Amino acid sequence: MIIGIDLGTTHSLAGVMTEQGPALVPNALGEVLTPSVVGLGDDGSLLVGAAAHERLHSHPHLTAATFKRHMGSDRELTLGERRFRPEELSALVIKSLIHDVEAHTGATVTEAVISVPAYFSDAQRKATRNAATLAGIRVERLINEPTAAALAYGLDQRDAESRFLVVDLGGGTFDVSVLELFDGVVEVHATAGDNFLGGEDFVDLMAGMALADLGLADGKLSPGDRAILRHRLETLKKRLSRESEAEVDLPLHGTTHRWRLSQDRLFEAARPLVERMRAPIERAMRDARLTPAQVDEVVIVGGASRMPMVARMVSTLLGRLPLRHLNPDEAIGLGATVMAGLKSRHATLEETVITDVCPYTLGIEVAHEGTEGLLHGNFQPLIERNTTIPASRERTFTPLRAHQRELELRVFQGESPRVANNILLGALKLELPPFDHPQQMPVVVRFTYDVNGLLEVEATLPAIRRGKRLVIEQNPGLLSPAEIEARLKALSALKLHPREQQANLALISRAERLYEEFLGDTRQDIMTALLSFRTILESQDEERIRHARQQFSQWLAGFGGTVEP
Repeated sequence: MIIGIDLGTTHSLAGVMTEQGPALVPNALGEVLTPSVVGLGDDGSLLVGAAAHERLHSHPHLTAATFKRHMGSDRELTLGERRFRPEELSALVIKSLIHDVEAHTGATVTEAVISVPAYFSDAQRKATRNAATLAGIRVERLINEPTAAALAYGLDQRDAESRFLVVDLGGGTFDVSVLELFDGVVEVHATAGDNFLGGEDFVDLMAGMALADLGLADGKLSPGDRAILRHRLETLKKRLSRESEAEVDLPLHGTTHRWRLSQDRLFEAARPLVERMRAPIERAMRDARLTPAQVDEVVIVGGASRMPMVARMVSTLLGRLPLRHLNPDEAIGLGATVMAGLKSRHATLEETVITDVCPYTLGIEVAHEGTEGLLHGNFQPLIERNTTIPASRERTFTPLRAHQRELELRVFQGESPRVANNILLGALKLELPPFDHPQQMPVVVRFTYDVNGLLEVEATLPAIRRGKRLVIEQNPGLLSPAEIEARLKALSALKLHPREQQANLALISRAERLYEEFLGDTRQDIMTALLSFRTILESQDEERIRHARQQFSQWLAGFGGTVEP
């Protein structure tokens, strides 16, 4: 079975196509949103989702979050005495989602369509594929998050030719795409974004404001206090999406501080962050050669888009109110599921063709003739950013000098005119036969780029009908096939609790967090309830455990919210 997955910075979710359309699958707690958090239990076992999220502040050294921001890098995150790459942590989240789908449907998941930020680099996309491989499934298609949002809103089913702008502000990334619908084809014309701008940055801003108001220094906070602060401020941010002013209790340094914040003050403080959203929107519109008046609909998605300042900025910039009737946390997951249905040719879907664009410019290093000689280190694009893919482009170059014996072709990704500021993807070397003048030995370079992020580079010497080919699949910082195999073995050795136990562990983690936050009689009540629940778990009576879990969950909800992030 093929499923759709939204692998988010703060939450992830999975969906399946049904006769009624795309449907998101609940996890063991009955929630469709699974926190993108991984942790180790006190016994060394793995915790994924809500169970891990509840331990973020009590066991920060054993818990990891927001690791999507490090995909495509060689960074490792430490949990206790173990070190994990971002792909491995993402794989554990994917595996948890797969377990939920298989428990819900009774079918075996073999493949997924996974959504990624439109502005994800080649390395980040390949890291996402590696995460799926580590989770034991195949991923033949990645879908850009704004494109998924368009599918979720059914923009592909409109009769008339239309142009759309999709704005996606998630927990850790910001994406913009311009799409056009014509004759059953959804064509992406332009993408832009910021891989380091999202809801988490607004929480960081609020944390700085709160500490400044309370006269506290961030550097003196313990990891536990810092996690509590972020958890409480995330809740406050959500409240300010509905209320003009709200307050929150912040238990820091053994004292509970009450802090109040208004929408207006947050908007004023967040102006620099909001302005960072403006530039990618304007760039995408410029690349698509569109004016605001030529856009038929504007869609905003992503959990952080609930903040009124986001809709206000988009409305002011584009002169129209955006569509936002779908749950912004769920739209991307629904769209990825629709794409999975299209890929499997599900009977409930009309045939729709999705075209995408290359988010970055791809080219080679060249030297230019200057008044004082050759100027080295220049970037020559072959496939410009926002070129519809699959795409194939070629250009003819010449060697630098006569009698040159070898030519090295270095391939880069980026937008800078200097290759030093771009990302090196790979290189190939060509041996050259003897020649008297560079013009006698032209080199034809062809780039071919497909929807799966595979770049093929061909360099041909027409004079001798010989050439060389390079397929760029790996990037610096990514796992090799051998490393993937080794990581698979390491992950399989870790003990993952059964799906049903994840729900119990999430309740226990939440109760332990509440115990740390409260004092006196309330704290004792929490301990009594927690011990009672643990005693029932020891009975191994599934019926008693199910009933106790429901009662314990309802009781904990009285402290504010259910077991959710």
